Amino acid sequence: MPDHFDVVVIGGSAAGLSAALILGRSRRSVLVVDSGEARNASAQGVHNFLGQEGTSPGELYRLGRAEVDRYGVDVTAGRVVAASATEGDAADPVAFSVTLESGAVVTTRRVVVASGAVDVLPDVPGLAEQWGRGVVHCPFCHGWEVRDQRIGVLVSTPNGAHHALMFRALSDDVTAFVTDPSLLDDTTLAGLRARGIKVVHDLMAAVHADGDRLTGVTLGSGDFVALDALAAASTTEARVDFLAGIGLAASDFVVGDHRYGSALTVDGVGQTAVRGVYAAGNVTAPMATVIASAAAGTAVGAAVHGDLVQAELVAAVGAAATPQPTR
Repeated sequence: MPDHFDVVVIGGSAAGLSAALILGRSRRSVLVVDSGEARNASAQGVHNFLGQEGTSPGELYRLGRAEVDRYGVDVTAGRVVAASATEGDAADPVAFSVTLESGAVVTTRRVVVASGAVDVLPDVPGLAEQWGRGVVHCPFCHGWEVRDQRIGVLVSTPNGAHHALMFRALSDDVTAFVTDPSLLDDTTLAGLRARGIKVVHDLMAAVHADGDRLTGVTLGSGDFVALDALAAASTTEARVDFLAGIGLAASDFVVGDHRYGSALTVDGVGQTAVRGVYAAGNVTAPMATVIASAAAGTAVGAAVHGDLVQAELVAAVGAAATPQPTR
């Protein structure tokens, strides 16, 4: 593996590989560092991705790695542990050093952060084990697969009522488990009941399954409620600790008065507050689906290429204006 690149892409899922693809096709030298920790790894299939409907995440990313390889992109398995700004040159002063967990250090002109996010799940025994299977979170990503089944919705955020209504469009048998009465006002409760959603005010003590099949939940009262699927919201924390060395950190992702996690802030072309560092995917947009993350990666890849083109223009104009020594 070379030790210098035009672009280092941190993350090898939908956003990162899409950025690498457009950059590779633009004849940029690119390194993708992939930790193998895709957020959707536990899902059985990717949905709403035109042309790839139902493809497993692992297969989608395998295909993506093969595609970027055709254009000379280097992909290495590993984790980035640190990044720092270094000195470029007079024409393009932007440059970075990236350190991998293996101890390898590479330098790069630009960085694309596509490291994704971590889902911090509700603290209910048995829930994490069913995440991506019997426990789902997105009605668009998983709703069709649980249609017409007995669906529970864990209402643990102010958005929980809307979550329940979204799943009600997919099944006539929906139960909302409300962990805190203050989350829902009387009007919201009346709306849920008007839509035929059963409302249970109790803590959820455990999620039960028979192998890979969810069977139901136990409540704080000890009652068991039979279910085929449970919808639960996570707190989504951006993976950006390795950016501390260049002065970047995630900001709280807040909707209304509720914190739903953290995300890296970017401008309209995906550039962060540090010049030369761009970001795309769930690290900036926790609610983005796989196809949206891929689209964001493509846009960021194009922006990075344009940035490098401009830097090369400045260098060329400067060189042309510099008097050449006479012989």
